[in-house]
Amino acid sequence: MADAISAVLPTREQVVPSRKRIKLPPWLEVAKPRLIPLLLATTLGGMALTEGWPMSSPRLVCTLGGGALASAAAGVLNCLWEQELDGRMARTSGRALPSGRLSPTSAFIGAIACTLAGAMLLVSGVNCLAAGLSLLGLCSYVLLYTALLKPRTSQNIVIGGVAGAIPPLVGAAAATGHVSLGGWWLFALVMVWTPAHFWALALLLREDYRAVGIPMLPVVKGPVVTARAIRRYGWATVLLSGLGVLALPSGGVFYGLMLLPFNGRLMQMVNRLSLDPDSLTAAKGLFRWSILYLFGICLLLVLSRTDLATSFDQQVMAALAQLPSA
Repeated sequence: MADAISAVLPTREQVVPSRKRIKLPPWLEVAKPRLIPLLLATTLGGMALTEGWPMSSPRLVCTLGGGALASAAAGVLNCLWEQELDGRMARTSGRALPSGRLSPTSAFIGAIACTLAGAMLLVSGVNCLAAGLSLLGLCSYVLLYTALLKPRTSQNIVIGGVAGAIPPLVGAAAATGHVSLGGWWLFALVMVWTPAHFWALALLLREDYRAVGIPMLPVVKGPVVTARAIRRYGWATVLLSGLGVLALPSGGVFYGLMLLPFNGRLMQMVNRLSLDPDSLTAAKGLFRWSILYLFGICLLLVLSRTDLATSFDQQVMAALAQLPSA
């Protein structure tokens, strides 16, 4: 069956985003640096949702630096846990640990060093709540998702997505010392965004996951059911993203208007996959756009807190107030 599919579908190298365009040093490769920018973007989004925005430069640098170190530590520990699994998959067998280019001892020491450095930076330069939430995110990714859920249930990313949703809470805590309603809103948005994003990638890699017995949804239920689930979570993402208008302390009208093309494009990609669940091209397109989508949401949150956006909101509200009542 797999041979029949591969005969009519593009090869994985044609549809999966290349991970070998830039050869990273082994110690950097295991830190998964490609994942860090998006986590830091959602951290910034969490900050922008609070009354503490804008933050002082030292506090901002300490928050992002500590978050990056914690994310790097989580990536290394993930690679350590899945070393044997990676060695059995053609796509990952050349990674630093299974290929022997980096020893497990060196990787573990590096993970501990990053964890301690990140925690110290957050405690000394930000606050204990931000440091604690950052460590919670690390533990959620390594223990909850990687060790407990990923090998056991097709809903692994639905529950395990909490790890990727914690950075907005870190950002909110760093800005104000507590987690506001806006921070929890962005946490929820990342949670509902994650399944559609990750299942699009899982559609591309389903034969790899099948070969090593990882019960990702496309492996267990197939592409049709997966596409339906992606559609549901896509709609949930669109609906929940609109609540940012209320979550923002200022600039909500600007955010709401700028959000429309992002949501329109997201649903276009989701619908395209729904019409052809076996299309790897559609799955790749949705996967790539979902990354840009979340970056875009966080950028809109930051831009919405500028004086220009606030002024725009005030002008719109003044114009609405002058409209004759019915």
